[in-house]
Amino acid sequence: MLHGLFVTGTDTGVGKTAVAAALLHRYRASAPLRYWKPIQTGIERDDDTREVARLGQASPEELCVEGVRLPRPLSPYVAARLSGCRIDVAPLIESVARADPRVRWIVEGAGGVLVPLNERETMADLMSGLAMPVIVTARTALGTINHTLLTLEALRRRSIPIAGVVLVGSREPHTREAIEELGAVPIVGEMPRFDDLTCEALAPWARTNLDPDGRLSECLRWTP
Repeated sequence: MLHGLFVTGTDTGVGKTAVAAALLHRYRASAPLRYWKPIQTGIERDDDTREVARLGQASPEELCVEGVRLPRPLSPYVAARLSGCRIDVAPLIESVARADPRVRWIVEGAGGVLVPLNERETMADLMSGLAMPVIVTARTALGTINHTLLTLEALRRRSIPIAGVVLVGSREPHTREAIEELGAVPIVGEMPRFDDLTCEALAPWARTNLDPDGRLSECLRWTP
């Protein structure tokens, strides 16, 4: 059983990778951390593990490179079919089942909660199997209240615990209030869209502005 957080999003490209890297900066002093992207599509163009290494100043020991790596920037189900293979949740979970129990994991999903992996399993099944609290990453653009509430509802219908929401983009106080009230969920961070997304820009923001109340500490702190 893994301990840590699963980072999902209301859509693709909302900032999940930056949030995962920010969590490394915020909590690596509390426990041995390891980042894992179980499923990556479009690997010829995007490599979120490499991006987390850059943004999070992650050492090789902090990166798990196991998992499915497929060409074409498509949904995992479609990318797998076009590559002549199949993605199943059980082998992915088994690949990390014997991990060091001291390690706390930051797992990044592909796309959103209901992204299909095969004809019957979705990303939500992977979340359920890993049994980790989920961080929802949402952009602050118009429509995000609906997208975020739909995501929260999908998680709750499957009894997947929700650790909080990180909003990415310009500050929108009314949007934050609506999500907190209607979604009954804490906002644990409001990440700006950095003009230049670098480790030097992300790290100080993460250490002072991500989860300032320490709500996520129980998930990411290790006690001998």
